[in-house]
Amino acid sequence: MPIFRARAPLRLGLAGGGTDVSPYCDIHGGFVLNATIDRYAYAVIRTLDEPVVRLVATDQQTETFIAADGTLVLNGELDLHKAVYIHMVQHFNGGKPIPMELSTFCDAPAGSGLGSSSTLVVVMIRAFAELLNLPLDDYTIAQLAYKIERVDCALQGGRQDQYSATFGGFNFMEFYADERTVINPLRVKNWIICELEASLVLFFTGVSRESAHIIADQSRNVESGSVDALDAMHGIKREALVMKECLLRGDFAGLVDSMRFGWENKKRSAKTVSNTHIDSIYDAAIKAGALAGKVSGAGGGGFMLFFVPTEKRMDVIRVLNKFEGQVSNCHFTKHGTQAWRV
Repeated sequence: MPIFRARAPLRLGLAGGGTDVSPYCDIHGGFVLNATIDRYAYAVIRTLDEPVVRLVATDQQTETFIAADGTLVLNGELDLHKAVYIHMVQHFNGGKPIPMELSTFCDAPAGSGLGSSSTLVVVMIRAFAELLNLPLDDYTIAQLAYKIERVDCALQGGRQDQYSATFGGFNFMEFYADERTVINPLRVKNWIICELEASLVLFFTGVSRESAHIIADQSRNVESGSVDALDAMHGIKREALVMKECLLRGDFAGLVDSMRFGWENKKRSAKTVSNTHIDSIYDAAIKAGALAGKVSGAGGGGFMLFFVPTEKRMDVIRVLNKFEGQVSNCHFTKHGTQAWRV
């Protein structure tokens, strides 16, 4: 029997993160600029002769089984894996169970700020599409991933991650009421991508944060009509537009300014976005020569990215290495989720 594999890229949030979350995007519309990098989530499906469905997260050393009656039981054990299997079987296989082992692994931990949870959902759907020969286009896969994660599993979060993992590359995303989404792939010139890769330094803080709490804070602030929080969200949205134009023109001075403004607005949107640990890392990097920085994702921990002049790069890396965490380079990728069989 063939083995069905799929992968989907993780993403860096460049600007606009948080405006893709309800109720803000439903009321005001949200803009997000992001790009996929060479870190991936993988899914592998092996069909079995025995009547069992085994779900495995090999990077977490966790496994579970689907209930005999095929009902979705959310108990914290690989809930996303269960929800994807049950949805795909019920909607695309006539409800007939498929004996299989579905295993996954990811190049980044959950709570990294790189969209790993949503990317896992996308890649599992893509593996099922390969198994069942389903003609699902990019929008359909992303919308399905959003429904499974946000509705079926009731996990709070935004919409950008499902689309970035599916489409790949640099994208400017628009989010509106009634889940209407427009993805605008950007044609960024190669020299601009090279300069960006030479200038960005990634730092994993070593803290995998629970993004749902931060997102809930932001949503409550919007619902309560907090003037300062709402003004901050409008500022985050505005910088997504500004940074997009800077990126397309190769205006790196403008991009640095936009990153600074975006991070200041992000911190105003909810108190849990930053903390003393993140602030100390940020301040040390700036003092060593970084021009701007921010967290990727909701905040609270995970990955940070810094824009650093090449002549200051090693100075910043030496300072970051004094903190508990990991420094890495950044390489962008063009392709979204892909599947194959071996």
